Amino acid sequence: MKFLIRWLISAIAVAAAVLLVPGFRVEGNVIVAIAVASLIIGFVNATLGLILKIGAIGCIVTTFGLFTLVINAGLLWVSVWMLNNWFAWLGGTVTVDEGFWPYFWAALVISLVSGVLSWFIRPEDEDAR
Repeated sequence: MKFLIRWLISAIAVAAAVLLVPGFRVEGNVIVAIAVASLIIGFVNATLGLILKIGAIGCIVTTFGLFTLVINAGLLWVSVWMLNNWFAWLGGTVTVDEGFWPYFWAALVISLVSGVLSWFIRPEDEDAR
């Protein structure tokens, strides 16, 4: 149940990025693209994101955490690339304008929305503690 709640929060965050960030669009089957994108983003953040953030701890500390935003933009680029190249057969793709900034702003929106929603929506397991 906890996984489904986190997946729903991530999907809402990706949908918010599609709505709020110019140059960050979904084409084809929107629901499938957002659902798969949220799964891929979660997987990439849990694996590659952890490795990158541990490796860049010096840069993150030096910039007071702002370098994490750059890492998140790169992770979003990897996630979009994976979705468009490996999972496009599902019927939905994410199209992002050229350049760093659409990824940066989309990653920022995804982080903020998922953080706020995670703060408000807590699975029953965590309330018992």
